[in-house]
Amino acid sequence: MLQLDNEIETEGLLESARQICLAARTAPKGRGKDLLTTAVVSGDEKALIAERMREIGRRNELPFFLRDADNLDAVALLVLIGTRKEPLGLPHCGFCGFADCRALLDSGGFCSFNVGDLGISLGSAVSRAADMRIDNRIMYTVGKAVLELELLSREIKLVYGIPLSVTAKNPFFDRG
Repeated sequence: MLQLDNEIETEGLLESARQICLAARTAPKGRGKDLLTTAVVSGDEKALIAERMREIGRRNELPFFLRDADNLDAVALLVLIGTRKEPLGLPHCGFCGFADCRALLDSGGFCSFNVGDLGISLGSAVSRAADMRIDNRIMYTVGKAVLELELLSREIKLVYGIPLSVTAKNPFFDRG
């Protein structure tokens, strides 16, 4: 069987996205508590996210949302990594800036460990992408659109997107 470049790259990118999700999953987590979710998005759902990014950009006069939506249009798929909002209940912690987890929950804020664990997982994910020489970029703008669209579980309160590219030129480099 003969496989052409495009078929090989499409299959390889999907397998790489799965490995990127695995890297996020295995990243260390506070108290060993895994609050993450990962997803691979392509096709109509990816187009829906890009359109919502454009809506947010126009609505809030944020041109970087439009730029990032164009980047999303230029790639075949992206990885989403998000976290639930669930304080770890560490006694006398206060890293979040509140006296305790109850005060944090009452404020609507985020547990520092939830945010930190998400950041470590994102770092592991893009490191794995770099190991495989896949161009990528962490985008808060994707996550904002995903949350507005409620594409993930309602328990997921913070999301970032990582578009992946296997082209001759990195589309995330000269972005203006």
